[in-house]
Amino acid sequence: MLAYALKRLSLALLVAFSVSVISFGLLYVSADPAVAMAGESATDADIAAIRKRYGFDRPLPVQYAAWLGRAVHGDLGESYYFKSQVSELIGDRLPVTMALGACAILFAIIVAVPMGVAAAIRPNSIVDRVALFISVMGQALPSFWFALVLIMLLSVSLRWLPTSGSDTWRHFVMPTIVLGYYATPAIMRLTRAGMLEVLSSDYIRTARAKGLLPGTVLFKHALRNAIIPVVSLAAVQFGFMLGGSIVVETIFALHGAGFLAWESISRNDLPTVQGLILMFSLFYIVLTFLSDVLNAWLDPRIRVG
Repeated sequence: MLAYALKRLSLALLVAFSVSVISFGLLYVSADPAVAMAGESATDADIAAIRKRYGFDRPLPVQYAAWLGRAVHGDLGESYYFKSQVSELIGDRLPVTMALGACAILFAIIVAVPMGVAAAIRPNSIVDRVALFISVMGQALPSFWFALVLIMLLSVSLRWLPTSGSDTWRHFVMPTIVLGYYATPAIMRLTRAGMLEVLSSDYIRTARAKGLLPGTVLFKHALRNAIIPVVSLAAVQFGFMLGGSIVVETIFALHGAGFLAWESISRNDLPTVQGLILMFSLFYIVLTFLSDVLNAWLDPRIRVG
């Protein structure tokens, strides 16, 4: 188990290094960072002074090494627009995004896993067809359109929920549904496929032949093995939700890291965009690593292979 975990950790570190190189390169994608910081009315002397002050006149490998050293210690630079440390900006906004992502993935699991199990127990039945219909609709509906429909129905027409903000738990209900519903189809289909495969295996037939209760066979033997790939998918989807919450947070005016990303992109605030991409990518890498280790612990065949 330790050897497998170290192998996955080394791969995760390699991916993290690649992400750091890409994140650093974002400063030079759109324009000269010194020109962006100086503004449109700056003179050549002003630009040269900024380039020297921030070290933009040094070779790129030297700049990358210095940036990486600061990033390791939590220093992601200063925001061009907000005029404050990027790490402080992200730290202030991140709890909202983390809460939204946790609620959304929990909503997706609570809805998708029972639907997948029910569809697998009765394949080609009305339950199976309804579950597949919900799955198709979840992937076909654009998130922004679904969010606007919920606002019109639950906020404007019925006045049950607030339209925007993040002050109370009621502000997170509609964003959670929108963000979680997008992950529901994949989790439901994978649960259904895994359950169908497991329920047709020999050891399930043996368990039934021994006279075990249907609930014991279903949940203790079948679901435990079918749920293993769902763990990896849920971790990946959670990382995707953290990075993909920009649209949802913008529509519902949730002032989280996703909304900060939209503000930074619209204002060409490259250091903040750079820090957010690095942070979201590292979350994705860490969650994938943890899911791999958890799967190896649940199923010893993975670490042997």
